[in-house]
Amino acid sequence: MASYVQGVDEAVPVYESCTQVLEKLQEKCKSSSWNKYPAMYSSVLGGIILDPAMMAVPVDDHMVHRGHGVFDTAMLLDGCLYELDAHLERFLRSAATARIDTRPFPREALRSILVQMTAASACRKGSIRYWLSAGPGDFLLSSSGCPAPAFYGVVIASEYEQCRRGVRAVTASVPMKPPLFATMKSVNYLPNVLSIMDAEDRGAFASVWVDDRGFVAEGPHVNVAFVTAARELVLPTFDRILGGCTAKRLLALAPRLVDAGMLTAVATRDIAVDEAKRGSVEMAFVGSGLPVLPIVQWDDTAIGDGKVGELMPALSDLLWEDMKSGPDRIPVPYK
Repeated sequence: MASYVQGVDEAVPVYESCTQVLEKLQEKCKSSSWNKYPAMYSSVLGGIILDPAMMAVPVDDHMVHRGHGVFDTAMLLDGCLYELDAHLERFLRSAATARIDTRPFPREALRSILVQMTAASACRKGSIRYWLSAGPGDFLLSSSGCPAPAFYGVVIASEYEQCRRGVRAVTASVPMKPPLFATMKSVNYLPNVLSIMDAEDRGAFASVWVDDRGFVAEGPHVNVAFVTAARELVLPTFDRILGGCTAKRLLALAPRLVDAGMLTAVATRDIAVDEAKRGSVEMAFVGSGLPVLPIVQWDDTAIGDGKVGELMPALSDLLWEDMKSGPDRIPVPYK
């Protein structure tokens, strides 16, 4: 929904009733992309909203003006939510680290809300995203004046398939977050946003952060994986970066390719940049919506022969099949 730009000498409209505001919002929604959001949950209202014009967050919510909030996601495919429980566990860990009170929202309650929200949306393919904030209350720095935390969720309808094409990555020029903030999924994504904008400006899909020790870290919204010349699948350890749910699921599924003789081992360890660039035969971004995106060039260095190899697509197939028929799916009870 585009914002209206007020003219210098133009009188600013004053809306005196919620009816006027709603009419204006509904008018703008008709010509926007908001039809991609078929349902939202708000604990402020205590229910599910189906009218996109009413999908809003209070401006005094501390997540809005102080960044005091955490979020997570889950993919929706064929009417099933994938790995929601794993994402909720990480979500609650992030909230605890951010010192947001989770007592009003136990895991089972959150799970039930999100499943019901998805059912109400009638959407069968896309994703859900959800947030826990310190809540609305005031515009101070401390959240001590907030009466209660707030939980929001939204269903995002989208068409997505496996990513098969090879892309280019660049080394991030934007400093990465310190471990305390990198390991929690907070709404403070400005470093991530600037990092991906910088990558796009440089003609790349995304950037790769390198930590202060010279080891490969992660992308702005994805993990990174490598296949070595010895056909070992290696991912950076998760002690200083976000522990990606998709990356962890990949590590659990990849031994099948070891059994098939395609890989020799699966591991997480520190990976020096030079080893990653010049010693890898394949490289990929790993994330929920990809799930594995081959990288054929990092900065000016070709990965392997500079073409998409056979192993990253095979790993992507493992994840995709798991998304479609694996055990970590929750069927949505649509009416």
